[in-house]
Amino acid sequence: MSEPKVSVTMPCYNCESTVGEAIESILSQTFEDLELVAVDDGSADNTVEILKNYASRDSRLKLLFLEHQGVVGAANAAIEAASGTYIARMDADDKALPERIKKQADLLDSDPETGLTACRVGFGGDRDKNGGYAHYVDWINTLVDAEEISLNRFVEFPFANPSIMMRRELISQYGPFRDGDFPEDYELVLRWLEAGVKMRKVDEELLIWNDPPDRLSRNHPKYTVEAFYGIKSEYLFRWLQRRIGPYPKVGIIGSGRTSRKRYRILESMGVETAFYVDVDPRKVGMFIHGKKVLHREEIPPAGDTFLLSYVASWGARDEVARFLDDRGYVMGRDYLLVS
Repeated sequence: MSEPKVSVTMPCYNCESTVGEAIESILSQTFEDLELVAVDDGSADNTVEILKNYASRDSRLKLLFLEHQGVVGAANAAIEAASGTYIARMDADDKALPERIKKQADLLDSDPETGLTACRVGFGGDRDKNGGYAHYVDWINTLVDAEEISLNRFVEFPFANPSIMMRRELISQYGPFRDGDFPEDYELVLRWLEAGVKMRKVDEELLIWNDPPDRLSRNHPKYTVEAFYGIKSEYLFRWLQRRIGPYPKVGIIGSGRTSRKRYRILESMGVETAFYVDVDPRKVGMFIHGKKVLHREEIPPAGDTFLLSYVASWGARDEVARFLDDRGYVMGRDYLLVS
């Protein structure tokens, strides 16, 4: 048999209740020139039996069995075993819509400069109970073209991980997922963007991204808010060095305790604070570690001091961007949203 064009890689761990639907959603794709590499990561339930049953019925399902080592080891083992030109990610608790693989492969075929693609996703959870996650899905679905994704990379991870498809040669060039005290999918995207890899999405919902209570990102310490800020601060610091110089000096929008805590990581790396910006009259005019808190109407004109906004709430963050845009600031040139 010839090698498939697309390899879909799927780590599996104790997912007996969902893995069947995930498998069926891939094997029933309109795009048939694919293989599904499913890696069981030492499951203790009936996951293995389910995988073997599906593999006996469809030769496109390739199975690997590991001692439990975690999602990074399983994901990379699947990549290592894959033979396709394009490598796609899939999770064992999600559902790919029928055109997903075809439309993502078509995008990579039509745009040789794009190295990684994804798609918009449908939220498969309870919006009333998990509104924060639903808002996050709504936000990533607004980021489609390459510039939007690149400029917003320091806000949060701009993709649903199981929606990703990438060129195999870039994995060899820039490396697969890395294991550490950080979210491995976010670190890979930051690393590849830093290297200049172009990323864009198919502007359609092609995956249902479910939100079960035992989702790894809800329960593992490498996916905490602190872990996200730790890894993005490292890449943001290097971005600022390239943009501003070896000893970056910035203005910080948001002088509250949470904003300062998140910014402190960057500050400890060598970024100097020019001033803080706030709209709270109780804070305006104060000094924080010797740096004055300005009202936003007092900020210098665009081009004077680069600004980082640590305002995190959804509506307020957008309002900050509109205010700066109206003042002649340009995102990426004069400011970034980083929270």
